[in-house]
Amino acid sequence: SGDVSGFGGLVRRRPEVVGTPKPYGGYFDEVTDALEEAYPGFADAIEKVVVDRGELTLHIQPEKIAEVCQILRDDDGLRFELCSSVSGVDYLGSDERRLHIVYQLTSMTYRRLVRLEAAVPADGSLPTVTSVYPTADWQEREVYDMFGVIFDGHPNLTRILMPDDWE
Repeated sequence: SGDVSGFGGLVRRRPEVVGTPKPYGGYFDEVTDALEEAYPGFADAIEKVVVDRGELTLHIQPEKIAEVCQILRDDDGLRFELCSSVSGVDYLGSDERRLHIVYQLTSMTYRRLVRLEAAVPADGSLPTVTSVYPTADWQEREVYDMFGVIFDGHPNLTRILMPDDWE
């Protein structure tokens, strides 16, 4: 941790995120237990679980993001029917996986929220979730446009904000 020189001054390094031990409290244990039961690849897909400031974040292996989303949406004990946002975060000066793609999911059935986070290198890619959550379409395009992250399998991964010749 510490500061590094960056454009216009100092840029803070991303602090080390440490997983939270169980029990998490609230509905967080129910969500993680139901996901672990419904998804045989849970141990390989989930890098860590973090509970901070009353929010649940599941750190996901990038190549597993679409699979995890599918289970979270379709399992009767989970029912995260809505992907309300997809965004990108650039932890400039951080490790080789400095770009983090963040998904906010909502279960309208159970009135619950969960955040998924997948870290990729600056020239990285991960599977699209548009077949699971059509609302991710334009949001993934925006992350592609602003951060350069490739969403493999996206039906129309084209620029949405910047000119086509933008590098």
